[in-house]
Amino acid sequence: MRWMFVTSLSAGLVLASGAALAADRNAPGVTDREIKIGQTMPYSGPASAWGAIGRAEMAYVKMINDRGGIRGRKINLISLDDAFSPPKTVEQTRRLVEGEDVAFIYGTVGTGNLPIRDYLNEHHVPQLFVIAPLEKYNDPQRYPWTMGLQPTFYREGVIHAQYILAHKPDAKIAILHPNDDIDEGAKGLRDGLGERADKLIVKEVSYEWTDPTIDSQIVTLKASGADTFYNMAYPKTAAQAIRKAADIGWKPLHFLTYISQSISAVLEPAGLQNSAGIISGIYAKDPADPRWSDDPYTKEFLDWLQKYYPGGKASDIFVVLGYDFIQPLIYLLDRCGDDLSRENIMQQATSFHEVTFPWLLPGITLNTSPTDHQPIKQMRETRFNGKTWELLDELK
Repeated sequence: MRWMFVTSLSAGLVLASGAALAADRNAPGVTDREIKIGQTMPYSGPASAWGAIGRAEMAYVKMINDRGGIRGRKINLISLDDAFSPPKTVEQTRRLVEGEDVAFIYGTVGTGNLPIRDYLNEHHVPQLFVIAPLEKYNDPQRYPWTMGLQPTFYREGVIHAQYILAHKPDAKIAILHPNDDIDEGAKGLRDGLGERADKLIVKEVSYEWTDPTIDSQIVTLKASGADTFYNMAYPKTAAQAIRKAADIGWKPLHFLTYISQSISAVLEPAGLQNSAGIISGIYAKDPADPRWSDDPYTKEFLDWLQKYYPGGKASDIFVVLGYDFIQPLIYLLDRCGDDLSRENIMQQATSFHEVTFPWLLPGITLNTSPTDHQPIKQMRETRFNGKTWELLDELK
């Protein structure tokens, strides 16, 4: 039987526990009244659009605390800006662990997770629900205190390859990716295409964070003769790529990495008319999608948005992700009961079995074990119709 998380919260989740934990069983930052958790977020810098995730999570935590917290304990989520700079992520994480005495690190975004991984594992500090969808964060043998959350870029690449083979088997594929680990999506695409990869992929180029534009890369990709484009760029650059392709009259079958599928942060700046027809992967419901307009999840999300995050937009996928991603954390903390030691936190995090949440697409569940630290593995293809995302193929 799978467990369903209800966003309206049952009374049992917020009622105070009848007994206090013995002090020596608590993780640092845990008292009878508080659970202190740390994270870093790109509130500034080149990936600042993702800062909406952290702001939404803070707003969700406020709702939980207003309802009594977790078994009588309020959540104190300390969210610091790292400007999407790995050295800054390291600095801020050490501050959270050694200065703020947080119980664990939760939901840090991006490449900064890698340089803090050794540090956190060495000190037996859980690094939970990393927002960096890479295969390397599912390595429990070497890094037992680290856990991802989303489907990985590699898995996304495999799914897009399956779509291409089914719908455009003679494609000429061009790939754009930043010069970092997100390029594992290209490996997933290659592996998914199998023995046809070398024939179908005609050009692959990268860009640096310091590049002011990627105009030259898009011109190069068009010149390759490609009629299919896998755009793995981060939000700001992804928007530039969409707009530049339109400006030079290049109209390939366009695949966009799911971390850049925000309508308000990416597609609107790129031009909605330029974005129509783009395909991306999805594993969660989009409350801006008319198909979910009568879904209880959408109603609860919109009610929360109005009360706790009135500046946010339902069309901003990063606001939606913040609302969604915090829920496995709330479930985990409640699941820990009165044992909030770091050891039990990890034990509970590695024993999810068919756990689902209202925001997940039907059929998608979270599953973990001591040898599998990748909770969500499934996705579906979706196409932007100029206004919203529409589901295409079946669950993969």
